[in-house]
Amino acid sequence: MKYKVSVVIEKDEDGYFAFSPEIQGCYAQGESYEEVIENIKDAIRLNIEDMMESDEVIPKIESISLTSLEVEV
Repeated sequence: MKYKVSVVIEKDEDGYFAFSPEIQGCYAQGESYEEVIENIKDAIRLNIEDMMESDEVIPKIESISLTSLEVEV
């Protein structure tokens, strides 16, 4: 079964950080973009498997919008 979930990926001086807003506590790190993508896929899969075993509702998203804003301070 396939699930569509959103993932946010951030880059800083220590590497990459990813999390899924729909799945609480689902996050991963990696030294490269490719590594963090593989790590977050594994984290999402494990979280969904746990949710299925616990008979929890698995969130379904219809669409997501992400933008970056420039804010003057």
